[in-house]
Amino acid sequence: MSSEAVSPEDTAVRLMRAMTRLRARLRTEAPIDDLPWNWSHLTTLHRIVADGPVTATELAQAEHVRRQSMAETLAALRSGGLVSTAKDPNDGRKSLVTATPAGRALVERIPAAREAWLAGVIGTSLRAGERRTLDKAAEIMNALADSQP
Repeated sequence: MSSEAVSPEDTAVRLMRAMTRLRARLRTEAPIDDLPWNWSHLTTLHRIVADGPVTATELAQAEHVRRQSMAETLAALRSGGLVSTAKDPNDGRKSLVTATPAGRALVERIPAAREAWLAGVIGTSLRAGERRTLDKAAEIMNALADSQP
């Protein structure tokens, strides 16, 4: 790649393609075909475990989906025994979603295989400077995900 300035549009295209390819590879490293939940279910479950008791509205905003879509995701997780809901002690009109022990165990199990593969390939394929660059890129990607339009 040359030192000339790259347009935001070109960077967006390259980044999307790279993320799509890496996501597909990670899926092959930790298949969930034997599970009744899809990746959006598992991503939501991971957020519930990480963020603690949370409302469906907060989850929908964090995952950038409609509230109706989040309601469907939560219904699937609830029917699988992975989450439970309880009234918010501070506002009885709201319900808080919490991961069950089974949900927490699943969140720990699935990423372990993907993370092991990714850590291994990062460790064997990248030099220290590249690893630092990749770490900074992850920080930037998270900032992009949290940015407001």
